[in-house]
Amino acid sequence: MTKPTITVLQLYPKDMNIYGDYGNLLVIQRRLEWYGYEPTIIHYNVGDVFPSDVDIIIGGGGQDSGQEVIHADLLKIGPKLKILAEKNVPMLLVCGLYQLFGNFFKTLNGKTLRGIGILDVETIGTHERLIGNIVTNHPDFGDIIGYENHSGQTFLGQHAEPFATVIKGAGNNSKDSHEGARFKNVIGTYLHGSILPKNPKLADFLIHTAVTKKYGDFSTDIIDDHFADMARAIASERPR
Repeated sequence: MTKPTITVLQLYPKDMNIYGDYGNLLVIQRRLEWYGYEPTIIHYNVGDVFPSDVDIIIGGGGQDSGQEVIHADLLKIGPKLKILAEKNVPMLLVCGLYQLFGNFFKTLNGKTLRGIGILDVETIGTHERLIGNIVTNHPDFGDIIGYENHSGQTFLGQHAEPFATVIKGAGNNSKDSHEGARFKNVIGTYLHGSILPKNPKLADFLIHTAVTKKYGDFSTDIIDDHFADMARAIASERPR
């Protein structure tokens, strides 16, 4: 019997894949398999043809130089990503791609990289590095645990909603308690680590949303996440 397929697109793995963010793709792939679906993985890099059919989009972080490498290409495919966002396609963007999914990122040397504007956020490069273990909370996902490492500080616009509230750590910036941003099913976050292995509820949100959108429902066995729970307990107790 042919398994139902879910297409997962990873944005710019050559240039935006530091701090273990590739692990997010591996988690989505494996959990889809455990749930009985056939994941189709597409790696999209600068100059590639953007696929016509996408169910989940994953993107990682990168240094300022990496963001400059992908910048022109991201602006080119930005209109397609906006259409997918409006159609409620689930997306997870970490750090560098989170910044470029906003309105702009002004680097420390004063260069402004225009974003694609899906998230109403603005990011300013600073000399202050926000780094260390971080625990945040979301009413649907509970505590979200990860590791942040960024000198860009992000501020929400009036049309943005924060993804989570900081319990321990800095989050978007050193001035408020917001972490990440969200528009419909698009989530931007600074949490590396990678974020999904220690936060399976978030991974399942992406999967559940994609499957329900494509097939109308999501009904499957529950995955035993006790190893992830153990990792979460240890990580949450680590000092900042």
